[in-house]
Amino acid sequence: MKTVTIFGSSIPGESTEVYQQAQQLGWRLAEAGFAVCNGGYGGLMEASARGARESGSHTIGVTCDVWTGTPNRWIVEEVRTATFMERLLTLIERGDSYIVLPGGTGTLAELALVWEMMNKTSLSRSVGGRKPLLVMAPYWQPVIECLEQEVKLALGSNKTRMPAMDIVTMVHTVDEAVSHVVKEMQAGSH
Repeated sequence: MKTVTIFGSSIPGESTEVYQQAQQLGWRLAEAGFAVCNGGYGGLMEASARGARESGSHTIGVTCDVWTGTPNRWIVEEVRTATFMERLLTLIERGDSYIVLPGGTGTLAELALVWEMMNKTSLSRSVGGRKPLLVMAPYWQPVIECLEQEVKLALGSNKTRMPAMDIVTMVHTVDEAVSHVVKEMQAGSH
């Protein structure tokens, strides 16, 4: 079974719109035949695992000895890691595709690491090459636009995009995210 690793905030509660969207994302990915992997704790991790379990799919929570918390009740398989870096690498290695939901510095670190691992050929080999990497707009749009400035700095007025920018796809809805992942996986490129 192909696995989608979902990165996102640990803060939002059940009553928030972003929690409900993450839950819907987990459900829709499960309906499409994917397992869901995430950090295993609360907030959007809980929501995406909950949606996947409610739809009958497998869930993987990559937890870490750094925190005393236990996995949320929607996690079927806990993968316990010793360090934060080991946790990040395990989350990335487990994914056949990645979806980045709203989050803080931890989510930003996850996005940056998976993106860079696919961008650099030597690192890319450790995760199996390029895989779909989706970020939710409008939340992550300012980050993407900020990084696109490197093109202007490096190339001046030339409109050529840096190859790294072609790795990330901005999506606006759960439906768009799931549709993109399904299309990429069916294409057999990942």
